[in-house]
Amino acid sequence: TNILDCGQGFPVLLIHGSGPGVTGYANWRFTIPELAPRHRVIVPDIVGFGETERPLGYQYNLDNWSQHVLGVLDALEIDRAHVVGNSFGGALALAMAARAPERIGKLVLMGSVGVPFKITAGLNKVWGYTPSFEEMKNLFALFAFDGSRVSDELVALRYHSSIRPGYQETYASMFPAPRQRWVDAMTCPDASIRALPHETLILHGREDRVIPLQVSFHLLQRIERAQLHVFGRCGHWIQIEHAKTFSQLLLGHFSQ
Repeated sequence: TNILDCGQGFPVLLIHGSGPGVTGYANWRFTIPELAPRHRVIVPDIVGFGETERPLGYQYNLDNWSQHVLGVLDALEIDRAHVVGNSFGGALALAMAARAPERIGKLVLMGSVGVPFKITAGLNKVWGYTPSFEEMKNLFALFAFDGSRVSDELVALRYHSSIRPGYQETYASMFPAPRQRWVDAMTCPDASIRALPHETLILHGREDRVIPLQVSFHLLQRIERAQLHVFGRCGHWIQIEHAKTFSQLLLGHFSQ
């Protein structure tokens, strides 16, 4: 497992989303330096993504992904950590919290998957990515509220990451059509969500075209100790589009 481990203090585990060519660093590059002065920041590439090995015959599913992340904490001898999950990573964070609540300090769910919803055209396009520079550029415009701010340099970086040997083959195998079944497969039962004891910060972009805002309202209604912050003029990339405010909210949440 490829892991970025930096900073000192109570551990914070950052779990990335499921876009093509994603890595933990690419997802959290603006968040890491804001948190590291106060926390030990752990950023893994989830199995199937980034620089982490892709074992032959590995079954990519919620059970194995959430066990993989718990295994990262075990390997680093971390008994308990705050957990931040972005999109796909939110489903992993929910699964971890439901299955091993004692391992989680505080929870943050950003544009999270994990409850039932009808798959959006945006998410269907993300999971159905076929490699090309133009296709990656179109996805970036989909993620961001203001696509004009996305540089060709950043698009090229993610595109070249997505076509490294074995990367696209693995990615295409995770979410083949019809893709509604993968949304359903990553849900956490309502009873488990209602039972969560953790202080939870829920974050969502009002203009998110990948994960519907209604998902975060669903979570707010079911997690007893939850707060919701909605960002206006923001798509699916809160941690990039509103990087400073996002990090400040996390630090405030962790310090309470």
